Amino acid sequence: MFQTVFLKTLHDHRRGLFGWSVAIAFLVLLECALWPSIRDAPGLQDLYKSFPEEMRTFFDLEAMTTGIGFLNAELFTLLLPGMFLVYGISRGAKAIAGEEEQGTLEPLLVTPVSGARIVLDKALALAVSIATLGLVLFTATLLGSLAFDLGIGPSDAAGGAIAMTLLGIEYGELALAVGALTGRRAVAIAFSAVAATGGYVLYAAGLMLEAVESWAPLSPFHQAFTGGPLGAGLPAAYLWLLGGAAVLVALALPSLDGRDIATSHGR
Repeated sequence: MFQTVFLKTLHDHRRGLFGWSVAIAFLVLLECALWPSIRDAPGLQDLYKSFPEEMRTFFDLEAMTTGIGFLNAELFTLLLPGMFLVYGISRGAKAIAGEEEQGTLEPLLVTPVSGARIVLDKALALAVSIATLGLVLFTATLLGSLAFDLGIGPSDAAGGAIAMTLLGIEYGELALAVGALTGRRAVAIAFSAVAATGGYVLYAAGLMLEAVESWAPLSPFHQAFTGGPLGAGLPAAYLWLLGGAAVLVALALPSLDGRDIATSHGR
């Protein structure tokens, strides 16, 4: 039954996962293709210096004169985190709460498999799906760098891809846990989206306000973005992202044991 639930969940994700993989690869290659024109633009550093200090700090504009800095500012701290969060939260909310609302979770719960095992299988399938997107991101970044001379090596690309993967997994497992506990997909999406927004605001405020700076490391975005993500290597802060996801899954494990799905579905 482990293979049945785990592999069936991956099978159900296959079409969406393919579409998201194509979108991520296309976006990365498109941005890489823009690099030669950005690199060769005259007076680029003077232009960046003309922006307000807060903007230069937030987007790390001075670093945009390198291929790594360019992709960090354009993709790895803006668009890509959003894509991984949308995928992770939407899939996490659907994994259990979505099936409960559709009435497809009840047949699983009448089997000898425990509710905790079902939650674990769903959580692992979600993590593998997001990790697949991370692998696509790693490959596209390397190919784009080679094709358009961004100077991004395998270790740099791996650090950025791992950061996006862990960020997506943490908030995806948060959505899964909330969905498992409440049985409501909309609640899981809303709660996780608010948590992600709060985490990003804390990260951004920590860059610009000294009063908030000491609190910024609590944000998953700070843990994912510090030093990069491209070019950061494998910082110890990534362990907080991995540990946070594991704790969320552990909290969700007992949520289905003894659950009357028929009653909750009819609420």
